[in-house]
Amino acid sequence: MIQLHNVTRLCHSKRMLTVNGKFPGPRVIAREGDRVVIKVVNHVSNNVSFHWHGIRQLLSGWADGPAYVTQCPIQSGQSYVYNFTIVGQRGTLLWHAHISWLRATLYGPIIILPKKNTSYPFAKPFKEVPMIFGEWWNADTEAVINQALQTGAGPNVSDAYTINGFPGPLYNCSANQTFKLKVKPGKTYLLRIINAALNDDLFFSIANHTFTVVEADAVYVKPFETDLLLITPGQTTNVLLKTKPYPFNTTFLMAARPYFTGQGTIDNSTVAGILEYENIPSENHSKISITGLQLPTLPPINGTSFAANFSNKFRSLATAQFPANVPQSIDKNFFFTVGLGSSPCPKNQTCQGPNGTKFAASVNNVSFTLPTTSLLQAHFFGQSNGVYTTDFPSFPITPFNYTGTPPNNTMVANGTKVVVLPFNTSVELVLQDTSILGAESHPLHLHGYNLFIVGQGFGNFDPQKDPPNYNLVDPVERNTVGVPSGGWVAIRFRADNPGVWFMHCHFEVHLSWGLKMAWIVLDGNLPNQQLPPPPSDLPKC
Repeated sequence: MIQLHNVTRLCHSKRMLTVNGKFPGPRVIAREGDRVVIKVVNHVSNNVSFHWHGIRQLLSGWADGPAYVTQCPIQSGQSYVYNFTIVGQRGTLLWHAHISWLRATLYGPIIILPKKNTSYPFAKPFKEVPMIFGEWWNADTEAVINQALQTGAGPNVSDAYTINGFPGPLYNCSANQTFKLKVKPGKTYLLRIINAALNDDLFFSIANHTFTVVEADAVYVKPFETDLLLITPGQTTNVLLKTKPYPFNTTFLMAARPYFTGQGTIDNSTVAGILEYENIPSENHSKISITGLQLPTLPPINGTSFAANFSNKFRSLATAQFPANVPQSIDKNFFFTVGLGSSPCPKNQTCQGPNGTKFAASVNNVSFTLPTTSLLQAHFFGQSNGVYTTDFPSFPITPFNYTGTPPNNTMVANGTKVVVLPFNTSVELVLQDTSILGAESHPLHLHGYNLFIVGQGFGNFDPQKDPPNYNLVDPVERNTVGVPSGGWVAIRFRADNPGVWFMHCHFEVHLSWGLKMAWIVLDGNLPNQQLPPPPSDLPKC
């Protein structure tokens, strides 16, 4: 149930959108193989829609959720039932609103347990704890983005980061709103870590403790140890935390803060939480003071070398039980530039973007315009005329030195253009960051698929020198991939899921500016390769 609810953070109260009055929203807990049925009833004036981020949605594209892509939004007073089966996935994902900036408050964890009588590929943890990072604005986020789109400027940044909805002791009047992880000595905890922030990659660490990374985006990975995590919006990371058998202290600080290399403004604050050991005799144990406690050491805000080294550590298990089915031969190659740009200022208006223009963002210099109906409905019923065109460029129309001196003309083209793929096409896509208006990392999310990350590097992709170094043995499989700042990443996937699938930057500001596109995957010949008709309660535009 979508309803308004009064929430207070940073001594600031506001009426905001919630699911069932909860912030963050409720956990969705299921097992691999379960059918999940979620009825959404809209009791607010905003249009809403919900995305089950990372769920493959095999033959259930009508339940994927992005507004004007797979459905029209759920209007005030209306409802819609999301109905899908979880196939071949287990681990941590997230759900969130997928229209405008409503996911600022409408988000929560998806926890997929293994099938009954199936164990993890690691020792069973003593306890499992979901930890979800978010961003808090004192202002109404719809007003924030609407003003930015009107003036062409960058939007105002958030006032705090949160862990499970709590900003913690480093923010104004928030000491009593601190996330506390209570642990027992000498035990192993599975932390299900989710980044649901709107616009920020986050570093995370717990002072004097290390993690063992065991899963990313609901796919098991080869375990590796680290005392630092980097996680982009839309990504999840499951880690094992082994608590100390004889801790020298009862409390330790945990902290997260942004990784950012762009040129705009950013919320450069730090969210802290507390790791608290229980059942340890100590004076003053009832009263916890964080004065004197050390914050964990985090990389600098522009720690790109850490980001690259960290993302290179992820590898698929690639076992008989959990194979890495990366396409070995490719039917279709694509090369997409991703980055910022500008749009002309409307006549009789003053704009506050670059050199008096409006900020924009694009893929292959096409800034995507959402239609006023649903792409999937238009495709399914053969009514694409006037809704979308199928001429999305496979390569940049005007090649340039992508990470060198940017071109003088930074204007983007606009359109609702898609790529059409025959069923079962094996695809290789190189995503290339550009230096236009500043190089920065872009968390690219593809709906309906997992992506094998076969290669990445800095500078411009070299089609001769780089592919021989691809990892086609055990590449990590993710639904959201960080395109390196000033670099490129190569991904592969097999188009085995018919429907219309959104691909976009998971920084909400870049999504609003047009850094998005869609793939249409055609039906196969067999009945189990064809998208069924839409449910009868599919919302109307």
